Amino acid sequence: MLVESRGDRIFNIVNHFLLIVITLIVIYPLIFVLSASFSDPQSVLRGEMFLWPKGINLHSYEKIFQNKDILRGYTNTLIYTLVGTLINLVMTILAAYPLSRKDFIGRNAIMALFVFTMFFSGGLIPTYMLIKNLGMLNTLWVMIIPNAVSIWNIIIMRTFFQQSIPHELHEAATIDGCSNIQTLTRIILPLSMPIIAVTILFYAVGHWNAFFNAMLYLSDKNKFPLQLILREILIQGQTNDMVKMSTESAIKQQREVEGIKYAVLVVANIPVLLLYPFLQRYFVKGVMIGAIKG
Repeated sequence: MLVESRGDRIFNIVNHFLLIVITLIVIYPLIFVLSASFSDPQSVLRGEMFLWPKGINLHSYEKIFQNKDILRGYTNTLIYTLVGTLINLVMTILAAYPLSRKDFIGRNAIMALFVFTMFFSGGLIPTYMLIKNLGMLNTLWVMIIPNAVSIWNIIIMRTFFQQSIPHELHEAATIDGCSNIQTLTRIILPLSMPIIAVTILFYAVGHWNAFFNAMLYLSDKNKFPLQLILREILIQGQTNDMVKMSTESAIKQQREVEGIKYAVLVVANIPVLLLYPFLQRYFVKGVMIGAIKG
């Protein structure tokens, strides 16, 4: 049995202490926001609520789900996330797979061109002019096409294919009569679930949190994603529309706005929190293998 030295014991104690402190720092704001969303806003404003809900009520959630802008933003974001992630995944696989093949002539030159675009771009105004000339302003596609593929994710997936799929497997599939598409769909992809799951998570979270493109390219409020609606509520104080200014006192309005802010944060993050447990078992393996760049 390996005996720990005094230095090892001190290191472990300090290590555990730091991990506990960091965990508390990360978890406390999440619990506070969740508790505040279920608490009486007056208790939150007075600072009486520290960790657990106080004066439990669902009034803030009722206000949220009665607001048509939030429901419309939720629907739009779901569409952008589902369609966008599907296109992202297909394009990333179709780019990463040939680049991982040793027999693909010119793959290094193409990879160099891809990497070049990670560091240099046309800039904001040329990009806006391009999207305008393509007729994508105020359309669904402006939230999907400009970010249809991530070079970073292509590099990670290409590295996964190179390191996890033996070249002999490609040769065996070719001898058995498989075309490149059949090799990819019947052999490579079923063996690549960890990196596919990680890629889906990266893209889906990116789409779910996206608001900058919407702020630049969308002016029709009916097409706003949820994050842009939340931005208006949290920053521009548009919750006044939900709390009936003409019938309620200013103090009561302030309390309700405070509760709505916390409830909106919870509602906006529920889909991502629900998605992560299903992909978690693939996450560590997919990231660690793909993180070693070749």
